[in-house]
Amino acid sequence: MYLEIELVIVFSSFVEILHHKIMSNKIISLFNIKHPIIQGGMIWNSGWKLASAVSNNGGLGLIGAGSMYPEVFREHIQKCKKATNNPFGVNLPMIYPQMDELIQIILDEKIKIVFTSAGNPKKYTSFFQEKGIKVVHVIPGVKFALKAQEAGVDAVVAEGFEAGGHNGRDETTTLCLIPMVKKAINIPLIAAGGIGTGKGMLAAMILGADGVQMGSRFVASEEASSHINFKNEVVKAKDGATQLTLKDVTPVRLIKNKFFKEINEAIIKGATPEQQQEILGRGRAKRGMFEGKLDEGELEIGQVAGLIDTVEPVSKIIENIMVEYQQEIKNINTSKYNF
Repeated sequence: MYLEIELVIVFSSFVEILHHKIMSNKIISLFNIKHPIIQGGMIWNSGWKLASAVSNNGGLGLIGAGSMYPEVFREHIQKCKKATNNPFGVNLPMIYPQMDELIQIILDEKIKIVFTSAGNPKKYTSFFQEKGIKVVHVIPGVKFALKAQEAGVDAVVAEGFEAGGHNGRDETTTLCLIPMVKKAINIPLIAAGGIGTGKGMLAAMILGADGVQMGSRFVASEEASSHINFKNEVVKAKDGATQLTLKDVTPVRLIKNKFFKEINEAIIKGATPEQQQEILGRGRAKRGMFEGKLDEGELEIGQVAGLIDTVEPVSKIIENIMVEYQQEIKNINTSKYNF
């Protein structure tokens, strides 16, 4: 009996803490959005249609600059402005060869939110912030989170090993990464990697995240700029359908298609990084995700693809996530679960 009373007290306290976290959410306040959901700024998937749809439905949409020439990037920003009155941002890989041009476009178009990745956050953080731009940096581990905090970023995205596309080498899963990063930093924390449902979102929040970033779930949306062949391949994917490869070149999680098998066999046989790069060539991601050439292209997607069963409009995706998220909070509050 005493144990039951203690459990009731613990669960009541937990629900109160969770409710307070939702009502005073740092990510909602930071970006002035309705839901603490950020759409990943994925190459060949995250154009203006997807970004504006996410923003119009209460999340934060991001335009993925990594696959855009400067003039295309500007066009997508301008179209996104016309399509939404809500906040949206851009994702800026710092290894992009024409960074100066992209940055000038960001300033010209008065973008107020920039997510940076694949580089040192010190390089541009203070510059952007002096222009009134909020800066968020994507990191794969604790030491990088500390460096980002030291650089003065407004928040970090901690991306676990489950995530699609380019990934960290340490293979730290989201379940372990989020509490470790939370323990180390005092700035807002966004969880990414393996999150595509309301339950997954709640789990990330319980682990210490203030919000979540979802990429794969939004790939399988009507508004994503990726090819329908790729979207359908994501829907077909089951557990074990993806794997991290090319660790000696640039770690990337891919669906196991013909190209994946070719590069993986070469690695097993001892191909050097130079030989792997030669097989990779140029334009693999575009061929797979944007042009829909499923055999010869890179199909970048996360492990959560195994939970994605349909291609839906963004409005339905976000609605489903939030309904499930709120329902799971109620389930905890009413002690539905048998602990």
